[in-house]
Amino acid sequence: MAEDSELTLLDALPVPAMVIGADERVRRINQHAQTLIGMDCTGWHYITALRQPGLLDAVEACLRDGGHRRARFLGSDGARDTTWDVTLTGAVLPSGRAVVLTYQDVTAVEEAGQMRREFIANVSHELRTPLTALLGFVETLRGPARDDAAARDRFLDIMEKEAGRMHRLVEDLLSLSRVEDQERNRPRTAVDVAGVVEGALESLRPMAAERGMTIAWQPPGRRVRVAGDAAQLAQVVTNLVENAIKYGRADSTIDLTLSDPAHETSLRQTGLRLSVTDAGEGIPVHHIARLTERFYRVDSHRSREIGGTGLGLAIVKHIVNRHRGRLRVSSELGQGSTFTVILPAMAPEDAG
Repeated sequence: MAEDSELTLLDALPVPAMVIGADERVRRINQHAQTLIGMDCTGWHYITALRQPGLLDAVEACLRDGGHRRARFLGSDGARDTTWDVTLTGAVLPSGRAVVLTYQDVTAVEEAGQMRREFIANVSHELRTPLTALLGFVETLRGPARDDAAARDRFLDIMEKEAGRMHRLVEDLLSLSRVEDQERNRPRTAVDVAGVVEGALESLRPMAAERGMTIAWQPPGRRVRVAGDAAQLAQVVTNLVENAIKYGRADSTIDLTLSDPAHETSLRQTGLRLSVTDAGEGIPVHHIARLTERFYRVDSHRSREIGGTGLGLAIVKHIVNRHRGRLRVSSELGQGSTFTVILPAMAPEDAG
């Protein structure tokens, strides 16, 4: 009777748990563990129920000496793989020695660790090429090209380009870090979006002119405001228009529009749309979902050639998230792409 009472305590635990008895069979498994494993395996031999070698070895050792162990259990919730930290504790029941297993979901921790490792690997990869080039040119200038004026000028130009590339990467990394730190804090200042756009265009038009491109800016019929961070919204405009300049066709037109406030289903409230449309080659549909990932590039070689860091759209995504907005991308091969930022609009009385 006491044993049954102790075992039923498993059902009250908020985490997956199970008990394996001295006969090596599952004596009790709570509902959370049944969901994790996919079935009620009461009465099964633990090898048949658990199957994963590291966990099986830990159960065997605990049954043998009654000690404590830690192990990992790999599962799936149907949408993604999950990782569980399993604590195994020896126990003594009236029927003999037993092992209690409790599971803690550490999937988020594992994913964060994987993201950190990938981020460090990506940054290292991005910096390795320009650093290797700089070191190589320095060595050459100190040696064979010491007295070659033409080679020296050519190498210095390349070194300047590579140093600029590293500078842009560091600046974007710092910007991304700041945006991520602030993402949970929604800005409250009333911002005139058209004014932000026009301010950003002052520095973007000369860049477009170098490629013979024109920026066609279409403001809304009346002034519209959002609760926002003016500097970050200017960065959104700059990043999107710079991409349109870099990846659009030379001598083409970039269309930049800002809509009047209207009901936005995705926001469930009144919002406005800022859209940037280029006349580039378009983006294959299978790339679109990953465009905002850090360091993700549709064409890595071309992106590096034109000075892209692979972080611009990741920065845009985090800024839009901070403003509780949405980023939409549509593209057609050979016809160009449209990047649309949807932001909650302030009510006239709030906008002042």
